Amino acid sequence: MSIRERLSGNEAAATAMKQINPDVVAAFPITPSTEIPQYFSTFVSNGVVDTEFVAVESEHSAMSACIGAEAAGSRAMTATSANGLSLMWEMIYIASSLRLPIVLSLVNRAVSGPLNIHCDHSDAMGVRDAGWIMLFSENNQEAYDNLLMAHRIAENENVRLPLMVCQDGFITSHSIENIELEEDSEVKKFVGEYHPEHYLLNDKEPIAIGPLDLQAYLFEHKAQQGEAMKAAKNVILEVSKDFEKWTGRHYGLFEEYKLDDSDIAIVCMNSTAGTTKAVVDELREKGIKAGLLKIRVYRPFPGEEVAKALANCKAVAVLDKADSLNAIGGALFEDVTSSMYVADKHVPLVNYVYGIGGRDTTTKEINSVYTDLIEIAKNGKVENPYRYLGLRKEEN
Repeated sequence: MSIRERLSGNEAAATAMKQINPDVVAAFPITPSTEIPQYFSTFVSNGVVDTEFVAVESEHSAMSACIGAEAAGSRAMTATSANGLSLMWEMIYIASSLRLPIVLSLVNRAVSGPLNIHCDHSDAMGVRDAGWIMLFSENNQEAYDNLLMAHRIAENENVRLPLMVCQDGFITSHSIENIELEEDSEVKKFVGEYHPEHYLLNDKEPIAIGPLDLQAYLFEHKAQQGEAMKAAKNVILEVSKDFEKWTGRHYGLFEEYKLDDSDIAIVCMNSTAGTTKAVVDELREKGIKAGLLKIRVYRPFPGEEVAKALANCKAVAVLDKADSLNAIGGALFEDVTSSMYVADKHVPLVNYVYGIGGRDTTTKEINSVYTDLIEIAKNGKVENPYRYLGLRKEEN
């Protein structure tokens, strides 16, 4: 039976880690994810878990320690944000190339510079092609649930890839919400034991980790990573189905909110989906067929499924909480646009970059996006597909 509790997003993540009870947690503090290892270290010192907690001198070392632990045959976890993830950069790629199912709790924050500690998705977007599975969380409940599913997905024999669970810094990480927790014993049963296929401490099978990989083999190894990422999609759905049977909480690759008969729709990720749902409800009361597609699984990107879900819309806006600075649009917009093109679905698309550096995005601003979409749906044309939402105008 679920336990009703009130927790912040960081507390929810730390609680999930406590219930998973990994072999090793290596972490270095950085705002706004600091509370996750802080709470977890308390569980360690109080004897609630038997995890080896490694307090390292940098995020590069935190990921290095997780890589060493996983390579030795242990289950490893960590947490970070923004510049911390940037400092892990080298090791992020190494973790995925070694096919080590490390789980990372990423509390999204703007990457410097200039220095900013508030939320946008520039950290996650910076590693979107690093070979990690990426799950996004609208609220504290989803951050908790995604972490409970993470090891089952990452450690699957057809996947064996690292996985990060993202939640918005401060907006969810420090906001207290009602949440349903599961019993420790039931979590342990659901997550299961980790049984790595190859590991350094197996004296019956001596192996080398991280050897030089030149022209003769590197291409094939990268292709294997790509195939594992493709396989992850079905594994995510299978694990989510098992999770629903256990808890009653449903998860897919994305959430369709009042999308089935929508003329206009927004695509977004994380906490902005909650604001958008409120606007959709208001518009529906006025007879406007507005909808939302909230991305949960960003990597592997469910392109075919997204294109099918949006195919009957007359206009779609994609909201990016990070600017790719490429003069054509944000990363999510590129993924949605290419998916629609490949599926031969001709729906007018417009991109809005928003919320950079933690700037608030209000219902009024989301409403303005739907107002634009009504006009685009009417004309069938997008004059300027790359726009900013909530950008302060110069004062005279």
